[in-house]
Amino acid sequence: MDRSANIKRRFILHVDMNSFYASVESMMDPTLKGKPLAIAGNPEERRGIIVTCSYEARKFGVKTTMPLWQAKKLCPSLIVLRPDFQKYRTMSQKMFQLLREYTELVEPVSIDEGYLDITRISMSPIEAAEEIQNRLYHELGLPSSIGIAPNKFLAKMASDMKKPMGITVLRKREIRQILWPMTVGEMHGIGKATEEKLKKYNIHTIGDLAKEDAYSLKHRFGKNGVRMWERANGIDDRPVDPERASEFQSVGNSTTLAEDVSDETELKRVFSVLADSVERRMKGKKVVGQNLQIVIRYGDRKTVTRSKTLENPFHDKSEILEHAWSLFTKHWNGEPVRLLGITAADVIPKEKAYKQMDLFTFEQEKKRDDVNRLISDIQKKFGDHSIIRGKLTDDPS
Repeated sequence: MDRSANIKRRFILHVDMNSFYASVESMMDPTLKGKPLAIAGNPEERRGIIVTCSYEARKFGVKTTMPLWQAKKLCPSLIVLRPDFQKYRTMSQKMFQLLREYTELVEPVSIDEGYLDITRISMSPIEAAEEIQNRLYHELGLPSSIGIAPNKFLAKMASDMKKPMGITVLRKREIRQILWPMTVGEMHGIGKATEEKLKKYNIHTIGDLAKEDAYSLKHRFGKNGVRMWERANGIDDRPVDPERASEFQSVGNSTTLAEDVSDETELKRVFSVLADSVERRMKGKKVVGQNLQIVIRYGDRKTVTRSKTLENPFHDKSEILEHAWSLFTKHWNGEPVRLLGITAADVIPKEKAYKQMDLFTFEQEKKRDDVNRLISDIQKKFGDHSIIRGKLTDDPS
């Protein structure tokens, strides 16, 4: 429930940590401060991918997702470290603990950003933002940018406007002057594919989008078309919901079998169905997982849970099935099974994820995403059984 529903004006903050992973590393090791620093998968290899980088590195043109060889060419003095997710999770918890000192209405969006509804606190929005930013920096050693606005969308857009260590107020009456001249690709929630589709309809700026007919956009883009139109016009009634974060901690599915089963072929078929369901739900939520868990319940109701942290974030059915089946065959005692389950845990928004991949793997992943998107579109239009995936050669057998 939105506790500020009866209040006409809302004050929402979006707190976004600056170069979070790199900032944590610099805070832990002061000798890194002020130096070009990058966090990358497989830093020993030229083909590693940049996860994030310090602002000193960005001055040389280094960017997130850039191949490591290219980054080092742009910045020969670049310091490269492997990611340490346990360290980052610990600092993230401290960050959100600090934010909750101001209001219980804190909604984490990812490991390094979140919304606060400060409508009911005694401090003014600017005072609160300044104090939060100063405390994050002086108590935790972490820089941040904060957006202040009457809703979540505008607060998110505002926090992106001044980095690092910026505080930006964005009012509804200012969106024509500030937001509308920006390209649609700069609008939160619009990816490259949607940007290209919008351009085909001669929609190049946020202003173009705001002036479009909402019904035409719905016809072309479905519900997302209306949502884009509303955001372009500064409309966003979503509450800051502390419970929403828990929805994204894990995505899973389980099934109780009609009878006890010990046949491997049938058990693998059940895992395949579960993997497909988990993949669909993850893609619907636009998240990827970092840890895979399975549940095995035997006929005598003895239950076994096993998990595995994967090197790369995952969301594809073939990966889910491969690792789930591997865990199962390793831990199954051969007795008849009554229930099976698969859960993707430690999930994060897909846009926040990274892949420790070389360029060849990157192309493979892109092609697989394109194929999966096509299959999903066909199934939505003509039914789940209208098209099915063929067996992948790297599936466990």
